[in-house]
Amino acid sequence: MTGLVVAVDGGGTKTDAVALTMDGQIVARRRGPGSSPHFEGLARSLAIVDALVREVSGGAPIGHVDLYLSGLDLPVEIDRYRAAVESLPWAQQGLVIDNDLFALLRSGTNEPDAVAVVCGSGVNAVGVRADGAAVRFPSLGPLSGDWGGGSGLGPEALWFAARDVDGRGEPTTLTAAICAALGVGSVAELIEQLHFGERDDADLYALAPVVFAEAAAGDAVARALVQRQADEVVAFVRAIVARLDLAALSFPIVLGGSILQGGHPMLDDRVAAGIAAIAPHARIVRPDAAPILGAAIAAGLHAGAPPDAIARLRREFARQRVAVMPRG
Repeated sequence: MTGLVVAVDGGGTKTDAVALTMDGQIVARRRGPGSSPHFEGLARSLAIVDALVREVSGGAPIGHVDLYLSGLDLPVEIDRYRAAVESLPWAQQGLVIDNDLFALLRSGTNEPDAVAVVCGSGVNAVGVRADGAAVRFPSLGPLSGDWGGGSGLGPEALWFAARDVDGRGEPTTLTAAICAALGVGSVAELIEQLHFGERDDADLYALAPVVFAEAAAGDAVARALVQRQADEVVAFVRAIVARLDLAALSFPIVLGGSILQGGHPMLDDRVAAGIAAIAPHARIVRPDAAPILGAAIAAGLHAGAPPDAIARLRREFARQRVAVMPRG
């Protein structure tokens, strides 16, 4: 293959792009706004990605591109994105498009048998096996059986606080903590603001740290929510291990997202215990590098880069970890 290899990792709030040579040398890195088609729409997402690909390539020929974007959860969503991007000049050679979970996966491991779970604003997982088999989930929220992340913990915390206030539920310190975190005088005031559209429902996602803080302080309701979150993470792993028949193997489980990398001992211990019961030889990996490293590694592998180039790429990212340049 001739030309640069370009990788893009796009989420709801930011998009990272990198261009590299086939020997693993980083040519350019840039960061732009979020490019999830779920939030931005297809046209806006494509415009952001196109600008970043052109910027990191600097006009040089491009031989291969890997795009990993949140919001590409269903096969039809990937197909639609591919149809939209294929007419662009840089998409005429090698092109891989998939969910951003694959970038997280490869940021933590090169191994052919592997699992990745992300828990941040939402929760999702993916598993791969050496023979090419893969397990993924629709990740459509309650519609597809998902619960967790900020979008699960925040509304659930408010549910318990509302029942605390009106006497239907047990007392919880979450009630006062929610009011303090969102700057409201009462839970009733918050509910009214949400009901009349004066406050966005997404504001509740910011309550996840409140739940963990109150759980650490001993609140029973918050502790139960943290335990439920841990069990949801383990449920993803259980399903993947069973469907890919990985239980007897040694393989990495890459954990990412603000919640799973937030250093919450109660959550982490319960997740680790649950995973050990399912796959005793599995290893938990929490990568230090951003998912764009995984996107770059995957792109290099897809383009045919040799193993020493992948090793060099990891070293290059370690040296440049703080050098992600925002777009002007």
